[in-house]
Amino acid sequence: MRDKFMENQEQQASAADVLTQAIASKLDYLSTLQAAVQHNDDRKVYELLDEGRYYQEVKKTRSPRAVNHLAELVDNIHPQISHYLSDNLIDYLGHIYPFFYYEEYTTGLFHIYFGNWWDRRLFGDLDVINVQFQLDETEYQKLRDSFALEAQNQRLNTAKIESISAQSEELQQLVNAQTQRDNQKAELREQLKENSSKSSMPWDSGKLKEERQAIIDQLTKLADEDERALNAHKTIKENDDRILVLSKEDTILNYEKQSIRDAFDDFEHFEAHNASLYADYINSLIGKSEVTIDD
Repeated sequence: MRDKFMENQEQQASAADVLTQAIASKLDYLSTLQAAVQHNDDRKVYELLDEGRYYQEVKKTRSPRAVNHLAELVDNIHPQISHYLSDNLIDYLGHIYPFFYYEEYTTGLFHIYFGNWWDRRLFGDLDVINVQFQLDETEYQKLRDSFALEAQNQRLNTAKIESISAQSEELQQLVNAQTQRDNQKAELREQLKENSSKSSMPWDSGKLKEERQAIIDQLTKLADEDERALNAHKTIKENDDRILVLSKEDTILNYEKQSIRDAFDDFEHFEAHNASLYADYINSLIGKSEVTIDD
């Protein structure tokens, strides 16, 4: 009986030790994070936020812990952490990506704008915690396609503009041909009268019906063209507006492409920098915290 009592006491003591250690680990994590913030040690903050990624991408080795759930302790204050980390990160990005501009639209969340020119594009969001661009897929694809089309000496919207211009030209030709159509309709109506006035033998009735139907078909076609011509001016104006929008987009894309070339030489290097941004930035922080503390 006494042996069982002693065994229960030992198990309870062991459970208390495990719990105490778990609490101590959490407190130690939070204390370490607090100290890193107080010492402006952003590198350490990033390490604590995602130890696995830090070891893999920065130290090029495995994390000493297979799974680290301690970072989940601060999930609910990510906006505040992001706001704190954003100053140094955006300052760094300003030198590497001088064409990106950032707007903190709510605490810790940032929009990315491409350029400071008129009609600049909202290009995505900056994920400060993960040091990552979350670029708008549609806008980013436009930029990628625009670079690719340069090999064909074309802009992104060249084909669309050519198609719309061709439609407008066709409509203008319909408008210009109004007098010609009116004359054709007058001639066809005369032919229709002649056809109706002809008295035919039973064996000729089929031929006259075919002629009559052919005339009616031509008149119908001309009437359709008249209707299109009637709305042509409105459609041409709408097409001009569409072409203007597409041309502006091509102009902005040219600004963006030139900005990328000035900073990275080409689109491939731009994408490579995006892919390695986390490691590049964290490596740039190594050593800075010690200098700050010493000062």
